[in-house]
Amino acid sequence: MRDAEWMDRTLQIAREALPDAPLLVASAMSGVTNLLQELATCVGTGEAGNAWQLQERLKERHLVTATRFLTGNNLARCLGTLDDSFQELAALAGALGVLRDCSARNNDAILAFGELWSTRLLYHRALEQGLDAQWLDARELVKTDDQHGAAAVLWDATCEATRRLAHPAPGRLLITQGFVGSTLKGVTSTLGRGGSDYSATLLGAALGATEVQIWTDVPGIATCDPRLVSQGRTLLELSYREAAELAYFGAKVIHPSTIAPAVAAHIPVLVLDTADPRGPHTRITAQLPHAGLKAIACKKGLALICVDSSRMLLAYGFLRRIFDVFERHATPVDLVTTSEVSVSVTIDHLEHLDAILADLGQLGSVRVELHRAIVSLVGQDLWKESSLLPRAFGAVSPAAVSMVSLGSSDINLSLVLGEADCDEAVRRLHHEFFGGTHAAL
Repeated sequence: MRDAEWMDRTLQIAREALPDAPLLVASAMSGVTNLLQELATCVGTGEAGNAWQLQERLKERHLVTATRFLTGNNLARCLGTLDDSFQELAALAGALGVLRDCSARNNDAILAFGELWSTRLLYHRALEQGLDAQWLDARELVKTDDQHGAAAVLWDATCEATRRLAHPAPGRLLITQGFVGSTLKGVTSTLGRGGSDYSATLLGAALGATEVQIWTDVPGIATCDPRLVSQGRTLLELSYREAAELAYFGAKVIHPSTIAPAVAAHIPVLVLDTADPRGPHTRITAQLPHAGLKAIACKKGLALICVDSSRMLLAYGFLRRIFDVFERHATPVDLVTTSEVSVSVTIDHLEHLDAILADLGQLGSVRVELHRAIVSLVGQDLWKESSLLPRAFGAVSPAAVSMVSLGSSDINLSLVLGEADCDEAVRRLHHEFFGGTHAAL
């Protein structure tokens, strides 16, 4: 939600979907979550002056937006609701500022305001346009555990609450928030940055939707990040597996968790451009349109950890002990390769790196390479293309490749290389496999 104009674009899209009983899941206005995070940080460090200034900036932006497209009693009601919400934020920030408390739980409470404000604006604008609209609080719909900052969804509780409280009907527009949920005790939680897409597929799956549409500011999913390669093609079709791999390994268009609820419920997911609703877009389904390389993604900020030990030779249980270390420190592993006497893994959660290295040192000789990146080539049956590996290595040369992974899943060839070499490697790979400019694939 950039501004009033984009809110109107969103409502026009929703208006056209009214015969299909839509549920609109909206994110915060652009930049608002970042400002709220700054506010939470100021609260935690006791910077009362900066915290107040940030609140004033946030308040002015939303009030100005309201006055631009609302009138009369509708404007008055919206301003009253927003004012109550800003007073709530001020009270929360003031109390936490005295305590200098920026715990993950309180951070979630602050971040959630962005989506609550944007959807209030959308709701009142919908009323202004004569739509039959209903505002729903996502904290009553999406139920999570208490791992604040990136809470895990409690599926059964979410389904029960959503089906009980949300009642889509033709001609009616339901509006709720992405990114936001609450624990079973009613404490506000969030699903992690970019979680609005995830909220949409969760709620769509809970309600048995015929499809989920994700509206962004780009025309679907491209063969490469357009910030790196401007000549990328829009992919018209992807399988669930391909989309999930791209999301996990760096594609920014969709959240890594987005696809899972759609897969479970067999719901197609469409990724469309808000600025060009009838333009090229990507449709993600269980069906595999065709084999071959589809896209290239990259993920930076990783560490490559190698464990060497002669105790691995012909021994069972050694791998379990290695991965027990990562489990103890709640650190997911991205890629894994093994030989008779060594294991190499990549991780992108580095908070517990020192402790992990210390524990792994009890099992063997440990080496770590920081500032690594994964470049992933994603598509079905990649292993059947015998020229893929030599072409990929030729394209990234002279960059040094630290690790290669092409599993039996045959859907992802990943190369680990230095972070400084990543962007140029992606551009070279895209030129090698996709060539010049094309509109869609």
